[in-house]
Amino acid sequence: MSSTYLVALGSNRRHRHYGGPEGVVRAAMEECAAFGTVTAHSPVMATPAMGAAQRRFANAALVLDSELSPTALLAALKRTERDFGRRRGQRWGDRVLDCDIILWSGGEWRSGGRPGGLTIPHPAFAQRRFVLDPACAIAPGWRAGPGGLTLAHHQARLTRPRPLPRGAPFA
Repeated sequence: MSSTYLVALGSNRRHRHYGGPEGVVRAAMEECAAFGTVTAHSPVMATPAMGAAQRRFANAALVLDSELSPTALLAALKRTERDFGRRRGQRWGDRVLDCDIILWSGGEWRSGGRPGGLTIPHPAFAQRRFVLDPACAIAPGWRAGPGGLTLAHHQARLTRPRPLPRGAPFA
């Protein structure tokens, strides 16, 4: 049985064959076709560095129809990261390639309850513009997370200004 996945990709380091981060992300999107059928892919978007990372990122998202289970797809994506030169290192640090399963058509998934195991929807997707901006370019109506909001709604919550609560002091 085929499932549909939303996969996020990012890079902020050069690769000897694919060049800068944008080239790495484009090449990784092509590699993902080996895991099923890529039915949509976002443009590659430049995003600011986060955490310990020193360089800007290139980020994108794709929709993949695949026969693979969530754990099998995760294993394939992690193998792709290693093939591109990713090594274990500092969390939020610079990386050649990062691939994450954000959503899937099966709803929620938790693998074994172990720390660092696979959780779908990705636990932090709704707080990450570098995920939501590319995802909304290709699947704005996909419903996920608390309250079954669409990706576009999650993105709007991050990007629109919020009014100050009544009686809040001015800074």
